[in-house]
Formats: sequence, structure tokens, C-alpha cells
Amino acid sequence: MHEQVLEIIKDKQLTYAQQLLALARYAENLDQTIQLSAELIQAKKDGVLCDLNEGTAPYRPRYIIPDYQLLMEKGSNFLQLDAPTDLWEACNSLLIMYKHVPSITSFPVYLGNLDELLEPFVLKIDKDEAKKCLRLFLINIDRTLTDSFVHANIGPKASLTGELLLELTQEINAAIPNLTLKYDPQITSDDFAIKAVSCMLKVAKPSFANHKMFTKEWSEKYAVASCYNGLTIGGGGFTLPRIRLYECAKKATDINDFFERVLPYYVKLQLKEMDDRVKFLVEESNFFKSNFLVTEGFVHVDNFTGMFGLVGLAEAVNTLLSIKDPDLGYGHNDQANALAIKILDKINAQVQAHQAPYGKRFDNHYRLHAQVGIDSDGRQDSPGVRCPIDHEPDMIDQIILAQKTHPYFPTGAGDIFKVEETWLNTPESMLDIIKGALNGGMRYFSSYCANNDVVRVTGYLVKRSELEKLDQKKQSLNNASVFGQGARDKSDSLNRRVY
Repeated sequence: MHEQVLEIIKDKQLTYAQQLLALARYAENLDQTIQLSAELIQAKKDGVLCDLNEGTAPYRPRYIIPDYQLLMEKGSNFLQLDAPTDLWEACNSLLIMYKHVPSITSFPVYLGNLDELLEPFVLKIDKDEAKKCLRLFLINIDRTLTDSFVHANIGPKASLTGELLLELTQEINAAIPNLTLKYDPQITSDDFAIKAVSCMLKVAKPSFANHKMFTKEWSEKYAVASCYNGLTIGGGGFTLPRIRLYECAKKATDINDFFERVLPYYVKLQLKEMDDRVKFLVEESNFFKSNFLVTEGFVHVDNFTGMFGLVGLAEAVNTLLSIKDPDLGYGHNDQANALAIKILDKINAQVQAHQAPYGKRFDNHYRLHAQVGIDSDGRQDSPGVRCPIDHEPDMIDQIILAQKTHPYFPTGAGDIFKVEETWLNTPESMLDIIKGALNGGMRYFSSYCANNDVVRVTGYLVKRSELEKLDQKKQSLNNASVFGQGARDKSDSLNRRVY
């Protein structure tokens, strides 16, 4: 124990803030407040289940989605802030509040639907002054909320604020914050969407979220947070453990054994772990009793849900079908794709049959999440329901598969397309593809040009130039850079097929 603490303290690549967080996480993961069953301990030891380093005594929800509109309307007693009267005050109030919104990363994972929040103030002043204020706002976020899981939304309606944010995103060229456009071609103008496509190709953001799909599942008050997590504004995600389906498949003697014995056993174990964590968080920790976000109405316990995560669907399918070559398996093979859907049906049915202790707004049911993986996974577990990296099928085939798998995951699923620079000349063509993809049931579309400095790793963003700093044993301000380095080196996450 002493050696591991000393290793953190001596690590020259960690900034002071990163050391502080590393030491806190180390202590958190030593805790044994929630007693784990022998079966769960063994499942984690075998690598089938993983709690994503949440610790055993959660003291804040994993993902918190405040209703920032209340801050604009009423201010905050705890933060001693009145309702803002102009853009400078609005941005200042948001920046102050962000510092007091926790999450599993210790940074806010959601910054609000920025164009809706700020448009009334932007329209009151000169455009140049508004752009200057928003530039400082974005730079402050990038330099102080130093984690790529920090995420903002814009859209679905075009707005001056949205256009300015897209312009500044390209000019500043920062990895933080992540950005999503809530996209509906019946609401979002083509002109605004094309500007968003051009920005996405150059800076790997914004991604395009299927606004119709998310609205149907969550209502208009939904947010896309962290990597691509769909959650309710005024609520969030209690917890996100995950089942690693490849390791699960290796436990089965055949396909029937997988469906009848192995998969239900591990799904049940994960559901029990989620229940225990949620009950401790709500009933024992102080967050829902005394945190100002709760007492002032920015979030409510009924608007939270548990996120049932999974990874490695591709490798599980290929293993069960004894397919050795990824180019002949999931994503390329109708039998493999059909088996994948059968697995998702089985998991979804068991999760939906389970009654959770909290989550009143969602009838006390957890929701599925296609988890993007972590840097230590290696190549044996592809993120969520994606195809193995560098073994992706043609773009259209990949989209068709995503249209079948994404609807299972209200709390998030997404695919990434790495493209040649020539796409910059025809953003309208990319928009046509996005329209077709989302219209057919794809949930979340991300893309970027192969030579960008800002690149999308799994769902979060990093800068190649920052990874080069780490390669040279230098510090990087972005906490997520080290994850990007690990994902690059262990999972080849930056070596996707180029379209």
C-alpha cells in the first residue's frame, strides 16, 4: 500500500491536481463498506464484471445532470449567486457552479444546453462582444475543467449562440469540452447542420445525437453527457458497472449454455451490485440529503437511473461461433449479427424485468448502456456494440448494424467514423449520410478527419500533441490524456479504418 501511494506522489507526469485525484481514488477503492458476495468477488477476479473503479461506498452519483436553467432563472442561495442579467454574469455563474458539480471524475460531466441557456443574453449585445465573452468562457472551461468527459450540448434549433460556439470550437481547437448537437432535420436547419459537420470533421466535435430517439425515451428534457450518455436533465446516472461479454462467453461450453446458464447468472450478479450501490448512495451517503444541488432543486432523486453497461459484444459473438478472423465475424456476417441481437434481447429482457430500489420516473427500471471501454481493456473487448478496431466493415454496413443495436441503449451508444481530408470539401454529403443513419435508428454519429490534432478515442476527446507530451514523460493538463495514451497503445483506438 505504501509503495503504491509513494508511486503516485513521485510520478513526474502527474500535475498536483492529478495527484490529488489519484490519491483520493486509491483510498476510495480500498474501502470495503459494501460487503461483496463471494460470487461477485470471483466474477470481478475473472474479469467478467467490472465496477469501473467506483469504489464500494459511493458518496455521489456517477453522473449528475443539473437543470442549469434554474440557475439562469433564480441563481443559487448556496453559491450566493443572483439570477444573471447579462452574458458576462451568465457565463460567470455557470463557471462557478461547474466547480461545485461532482461526478465519478470529480468534474462536471454536463455543462448544459449552452445555446439555449445563453442565447437570451447573447442577443442583447453586440456580436463581437458576445464572441469575446464566449471565447473566454470556453478557454476557462478547457483550462480549469481539465477532463475530456466534460460535455456540453447545443441544438436542435439553430441559434446565433450555437453558431458562435461552433466558430470558437474550431478557432480554439481544444479537446474540452466534448460537444453534441441534438439533431432533428425537421427542426435543425441544413445550414446550421452543415456548419456543425464542418466543425466535427476539423475538431472531432460536435457529434450528432438522434433528437427524435432521445426525446421519445427521455422527453425534451434530456442531456448527452460524458462520452455519449443519455440522461434526464435534473437527474443523472446513479452508477455504471459493466459486464465484459467476451469474458462471459469464455465461461460457456456452447451457445445454449451461454444463454441458459452463464449470461443470466452474471446479469443477475451485476443487477444485485447495482441495487446495493444505489441503496447505499441514496440511504446512507449525504448527497441526496444535504447537497445544494438537491436542496435547491437542480436535481431530484426520482430522475436518476442505474446504467447497466456492457462491452465486448463483437468478441463474445465471434467466440461463441468459433470465428477466429474478425473480418469474417461480427459486422461482416449475418449469422454473427443475428446472434448479437439475440444476446441484446436476452440482456434487455432480464434488466427490464428487474425492479430497482429507486428511479421512480423510470418505473424503477435500469437502462442499458454500451460502455466505451477503459484503457486497460486491450483489444479483447471492443467498446460497447462496436466492431473491432481496424476490422470495421464498409461505412454503410457499419451504419446498418448500428441502426439495429443502438436502440437498445437509452443511456448511450455510438459509432465513430474516421475519414479522409477530402470530406472537408463536401460536408453536405456527410450530412446526407448522418440524416439517413439517424432516420434508420442510429442513436449517435461521430466523425473526424484522420490528420486532426483533436481526435475521438472511444467517446471522449484528446489531442495528439498532448499524447506526444506524455510520450516524452511530460505533463498534460487534460486528465483524460493518459487514458487516451493507454487506449492508443493497448487497444489501437486511434487506428480505425479510414473512410
